[in-house]
Amino acid sequence: MALKKPQNKQLNKFVRFIGIGIQLGATMYIAAYLGKKLDAYFGFEKTLTLICILFAFVMTMYSILLQLKNIQDD
Repeated sequence: MALKKPQNKQLNKFVRFIGIGIQLGATMYIAAYLGKKLDAYFGFEKTLTLICILFAFVMTMYSILLQLKNIQDD
């Protein structure tokens, strides 16, 4: 008879949610850094920084929605 560990499954979901937060933060930081470098190179003020951040935000939200769907299916 196999013993089920429901707590382990809850912990796994919790770790996934932590990873989602870290993913969002790291992506925004990298996008802002890249945008600042591009603005400095091309001589814009903050135009490319905002574009990079918005693009990264949209792509990260799409990725998070896919991950949440996978968590829900499990």
